[in-house]
Amino acid sequence: MLYSEKVMDHFQNPRNVGKMDDADGIGEVGNAKCGDIMKMYIKVDDNGIITDVKFNTFGCGSAIASSSMATEMIKGKPIAEALQLSNKAVVEALDGLPPHKLHCSVLAEEAVRAAVKDYYDKHGIAYNPDEFCAGDCAHCHEHDEQ
Repeated sequence: MLYSEKVMDHFQNPRNVGKMDDADGIGEVGNAKCGDIMKMYIKVDDNGIITDVKFNTFGCGSAIASSSMATEMIKGKPIAEALQLSNKAVVEALDGLPPHKLHCSVLAEEAVRAAVKDYYDKHGIAYNPDEFCAGDCAHCHEHDEQ
């Protein structure tokens, strides 16, 4: 199995790894099928710009590379732009992923969305719940019942 140089670089030298104790939003997503778990932390300034982002990923090289690339792609961007991040954009930025590893890029997209949703929830910012649900995902609505 051959990975692109970018995938290998982000796997071997991941950017923005770590925990953020004062995060404005935290998103954690997982895929039980492959065992990958991603936790994404975002720091947002008063203008809605993501000033810092960190991640912790327990998973394969593709999951780590996808997390790393996603953080690079949203850092310094307005929160609304981070919501537009797609798994396809992450894959393209990594110069591709093997077909059976595409779910890793989906997890990265979901982790960013989950962190943004957490930020919105913590700050009482109204949002359209449909923006956070790519389909039949119970985890999007698990907090709605509370």
